[in-house]
Amino acid sequence: MDNLPELRDIHLPADGIPLFPLAYGWWFLLLSLICLIILIKLFIWFRRTSARIYARKLLRDLQNSYNLATVVQMSEILRRVCVHKYPHAVAFIGDEWINFLNNKSKYILDTETSDLLKNAPFMPEDTDLYNKEKQQKLWRFCYDWIGDNL
Repeated sequence: MDNLPELRDIHLPADGIPLFPLAYGWWFLLLSLICLIILIKLFIWFRRTSARIYARKLLRDLQNSYNLATVVQMSEILRRVCVHKYPHAVAFIGDEWINFLNNKSKYILDTETSDLLKNAPFMPEDTDLYNKEKQQKLWRFCYDWIGDNL
């Protein structure tokens, strides 16, 4: 018995194989890729934000302490931020350091406050060049500078 003439031929789809709907494996791969991108973005954001939060916490700890050692610590915090963000700027001293800070900030240090920042490590404790208002201006500048640059 010959059944061969009764078999139908195999016909391929006229338009080819459609791209959609995708198989479950492709949906899983796409979802995994999106999740990976989101996790990387969150990690970068968290890293930047945690550095800013830590530096500002260090500054807040100094906010109510008024002496020259506090001004020196503010300068050290700015330098530590520069090690993290601008490694080439760590070697700057004097006016070069002040110009760098002013160029990277929305706010500019006035002459008296910048002199306090530059000369605090070398000033005696009973100097007339230091007062609380200058330190408060310097603290505000440091706080804003860290917010702008981290």
